[in-house]
Amino acid sequence: MSLVISKFGGTSVKNFKSMQNCVNLVMRNQARKVVVTSAPSGITNNLVALGDGGLTHQQRIEIFQQIEQQLHDILNMLVDTNGLISDRLSIMLNDMRELASDPELNICPEKQDWLLSYGERFASLLLTQCFIEKGVNAVEFDIREILLTDENHGSATPNTAALGLLAKDLLKPKLENKLVITQGFLGKTESGKTTTLGRGGSDYTAALLSEALDAEKCEIWTDVAGVYSTDPRIVSEAFPLPELSYDEAAEMANFGAKVLHPATLAPTLRAGIPVFVGSTKEPEKGGTTIVQDCEQEPHYRAITRRREQKLVTLQTPKLLRTNQFIGKVFSVLDKFGLSVDLITTSETSISLTLNAGDQTNLASASKGALSELSQMCDVEITSGLDLITIVGNKLHQNNGVTSKIFALLEDVSLRMISYGANPHNISFLLDASDSESTIKKLHSGLF
Repeated sequence: MSLVISKFGGTSVKNFKSMQNCVNLVMRNQARKVVVTSAPSGITNNLVALGDGGLTHQQRIEIFQQIEQQLHDILNMLVDTNGLISDRLSIMLNDMRELASDPELNICPEKQDWLLSYGERFASLLLTQCFIEKGVNAVEFDIREILLTDENHGSATPNTAALGLLAKDLLKPKLENKLVITQGFLGKTESGKTTTLGRGGSDYTAALLSEALDAEKCEIWTDVAGVYSTDPRIVSEAFPLPELSYDEAAEMANFGAKVLHPATLAPTLRAGIPVFVGSTKEPEKGGTTIVQDCEQEPHYRAITRRREQKLVTLQTPKLLRTNQFIGKVFSVLDKFGLSVDLITTSETSISLTLNAGDQTNLASASKGALSELSQMCDVEITSGLDLITIVGNKLHQNNGVTSKIFALLEDVSLRMISYGANPHNISFLLDASDSESTIKKLHSGLF
């Protein structure tokens, strides 16, 4: 059976019209038998705000109203003859309200994951009905039945071996005569507790299912026609890239490209499955296909930016040798599940950046790690920085490749440079106020 896994991002399911675009797109190809949906755009942010606490009673009411209005706007466009969808939605909304009012919510990652799960579950309920009312033999499937994870709430690790077995046993038989709509981002522990895979985890879910079901292609449908050479909102001359290698795409995703989740590519890479990135709004424009090896591998492929970075400088205790200190630092970071993006060391200090945004569970982990580090050394944090990365190939093997980059940066004050760890990227940390002009200068000079 020819099989394509199609994942739709939040903007692709944000309202009834967007959902209809998804339905029409899927119906054009009979091989599209599994649809993975994100939460409707805006709902996850609202759920995160409810989970963080600190809101006034009126602010909470306004968020509830925003979520309900967005969902009912979709529901009101459906026929829902027997009212089953309306009843299910009402029950879910009431349960969500009750959970969001739990006084322990903001200190309990387990309950936060349960709250965040409503976004994708709302989407799969309504999107399935959209397909059914178009005459498609569609069925909603709870991904938590097959996607088991560890108990690291907020950034859970899937059990891929179990997924492979359960997907073939519980999901694959349905594909013979049905279209399956399921949720991205979600999983559950062995004991049945709901977990999440981290922000952007719906892409990861689609890739995991592609591997588990031996799909011939994994499609990531979003609101842009593929991956661009840089953010077109910054550089109007930015252009879509028809092809990327797995290595290039992984670097771009890790360093700020919004269209892909960094972990997405691991399952598809293992299985040799191409990943297509396209626009739900303009599917006729094509998109970017990510493959094992590209026909052409230019030195400069793209420029990415990750905003609101923090530079952490740790001053070594006088009586502790540098190698001992580095070991202790990484032990603390590992304890909190944090990864380091950039790092430099000297005899007396370590400077590093952490990939932990302000509105994720990793943010609280970051605060916890820094608090623990402050008990063993002096910690200095510099905010207001952006990370710019040039992604390409063999950046350190040919004369003149890096000198061209540094010539373009001669008037820019750089706080940190990361170069040489692999041949696919060079990264710079700089003041946020300089980042857009620097991207424009680099794009013009390199492309």
